[in-house]
Amino acid sequence: MNPEKDFAPLTPNIVRALNDKLYEKRKVAALEIEKLVREFVAQNNTVQIKHVIQTLSQEFALSQHPHSRKGGLIGLAACSIALGKDSGLYLKELIEPVLTCFNDADSRLRYYACEALYNIVKVARGAVLPHFNVLFDGLSKLAADPDPNVKSGSELLDRLLKDIVTESNKFDLVGFIPLLRERIYSNNQYARQFIISWILVLESVPDINLLDYLPEILDGLFQILGDNGKEIRKMCEVVLGEFLKEIKKNPSSVKFAEMANILVIHCQTTDDLIQLTAMCWMREFIQLAGRVMLPYSSGILTAVLPCLAYDDRKKMDPGIKEVANVCNQSLMKLVTPEDDEPDEPKPVVQRPADPNPDDSLAKQEGTVSGGPDGSCDSSFSSGISVFSPASTERAPVTLHLDGIVQVLNCHLSDMAIGMMTRIAVLKWLYHLYIKTPRKMFRHTDSLFPILLQTLSDDSDEVILKDLEVLAEIASSPAGQTEDPGPLDGPDLRVSHSELQVPTPGRAGLLTTPSTKGLEYSPSTPTMNSYFYKFMINLLKRFSSERKLLEVRGAFIIRQLCLLLNAENIFHSMADILLREEDLKFASTMVHTLNTILLTSTELFQLRNQLKDLKTLESQDLFCCLYRSWCHNPVTTVSLCFLTQNYRHAYDLIQKFGDLEVTVDFLTEVDKLVQLIECPIFTYLRLQLLDVKNNPYLIKALYGLLMLLPQSSAFQLLSHRLQCVPNPELLQTEDSLKAAPKSQKTDSPSIDYAELLQHFEKVQKKHLEMRHQRSGRSDHLDRRVVL
Repeated sequence: MNPEKDFAPLTPNIVRALNDKLYEKRKVAALEIEKLVREFVAQNNTVQIKHVIQTLSQEFALSQHPHSRKGGLIGLAACSIALGKDSGLYLKELIEPVLTCFNDADSRLRYYACEALYNIVKVARGAVLPHFNVLFDGLSKLAADPDPNVKSGSELLDRLLKDIVTESNKFDLVGFIPLLRERIYSNNQYARQFIISWILVLESVPDINLLDYLPEILDGLFQILGDNGKEIRKMCEVVLGEFLKEIKKNPSSVKFAEMANILVIHCQTTDDLIQLTAMCWMREFIQLAGRVMLPYSSGILTAVLPCLAYDDRKKMDPGIKEVANVCNQSLMKLVTPEDDEPDEPKPVVQRPADPNPDDSLAKQEGTVSGGPDGSCDSSFSSGISVFSPASTERAPVTLHLDGIVQVLNCHLSDMAIGMMTRIAVLKWLYHLYIKTPRKMFRHTDSLFPILLQTLSDDSDEVILKDLEVLAEIASSPAGQTEDPGPLDGPDLRVSHSELQVPTPGRAGLLTTPSTKGLEYSPSTPTMNSYFYKFMINLLKRFSSERKLLEVRGAFIIRQLCLLLNAENIFHSMADILLREEDLKFASTMVHTLNTILLTSTELFQLRNQLKDLKTLESQDLFCCLYRSWCHNPVTTVSLCFLTQNYRHAYDLIQKFGDLEVTVDFLTEVDKLVQLIECPIFTYLRLQLLDVKNNPYLIKALYGLLMLLPQSSAFQLLSHRLQCVPNPELLQTEDSLKAAPKSQKTDSPSIDYAELLQHFEKVQKKHLEMRHQRSGRSDHLDRRVVL
């Protein structure tokens, strides 16, 4: 510093003392400056006051010499004390040089700067609020200062500033929010603690409504919640808890839509505390905001659905799964039949506080998808769902199912995802088909393959829910179209023109097919165009995946008989199998269907319908089943037993002598004998008492007996037939006087001769197929020998 330079009105003694390395001498100089400034204040000499402040600032506080800077800082503090209430007129000039020293490399100097600013703020009190942002910015840096003395001094200044803000009603929150939004993303734990403490203070001030600006800081708060320090995490939990309480008290003023994306992102984090907290917020948002959250459904589902599969093995917080389940259920309830109305826009009515989400008409328009490009792959890989925010203006909105269906499809396609998540996805699909069938059927072609694939799932619960969805698709009136669309692949070798449906209401053989082919299942006004497509693809899946047929085939068909009309299922499958070119599969499938028909409690009504063939519909059904059942001779006989066509059963057994008797054939005869002993055929066994009226029943059973080798089944049937009474012993006086009864014959309205010809034709095909297979096998054997 130039000793010859004029620092007036500061005296040379003051200047020397300010530059001294000893604190005591600088303190004496500060007292002299305070006395000097007081005189200027008394004289109202603002020019000299400004000159003193400028000199202390430029020549001392911003000097290159460290002792000069220390002197300048204590001098500026002395000026502020001397100015008293008038210090507010000079705050900018007093504060700026002090804040500059906050960045000094010397920790002692940073401490003195903090001390000086404390004195300046203490004197000015509320007058410093217009300069709050620069003060906050400076303090946020000192909060992370490595020197403990500096940090301690900054804490004193911080408490003073908080007291001032709490006491004042002139705090500029609008101007402060951008700075808070910037600083909240600091990674320093002390800076984070400083930020959280200030948010707590501002939230406690009645005149400051921080809730309006929560969307701008919510993401940062969740970032801080993941801090490694337990104390900071606890403080952040408290802050978020206070905000949530405020939201519950004043839901009408909350900007739910602006915060939905933030919650979606943090619901997908790997940190348990962040995920649980975000999920709790999401639960409250859905329940409080109601339909306002619908446009964000795809993102919410992306976050919530995986959590439903959490279990103890994954060592996740069990509370996450519970809250996620509530979120899922609450969101599902928001979808109502009104969402299936034509896409005519309705004005948005802002009623987020409505306690009943179903009564709320508020909707927000937004592009909802699982990822930024409309695909869900990116959302799964990054763990973040990105989509356009909803408009806050009064804009026409509708429920867009594209994004929702895409997310559900992706989760259902992911075989690695948990069982409970897959069940939740299927519940969602079922709910959407119930509430919004017309819109959902636009997505059926994309969903249909994955729903069929899900039938191979390891969980019975998943399969049950999957069948419910498929049954709803197959029976919903909204699915009735003129063309059910292309079949899934040519492997089944069945086309629309080839698949014929017997005309209901006519007896006899399969009648002339309807010109609509596959559009309608037989005698079923409730089935739609997807029903036959479902049956075709289900059989195709059984054909290509024999293990599925073996392990789950009966289970799937029985459940479908409960969910749909059993007659339609058997009628349609029989009609499809009639055209099946894979004869071995057709035989296996017919055997499976026959076993289900004869043994399942779900088929009780259908068995009764077929038992007497009293109606034209039952006769039509019998003819349809018979023609397909011919793929398996023994099942054909069992169908005749079920329908009491005993004479035709006898005629069939007579034809068995022309068939190739194999071990499998004899095994099936053995099983049929076992079935005859079951409760299903109780009526048949009782009819053996009426020998005169059931001669062909007895003949048919003897025919089976003659087919069997000497085995346990032979002994069983032989003992049963030995119990058949002598008809002469059963005659009574009344029966002798009565006119002789006609023997029980088959239904006269059915052309059994033609059915028998059909049986022979089908068996001839099977024989040719076996010979071809045997010939190929022999040819391969010869190639091996050569």
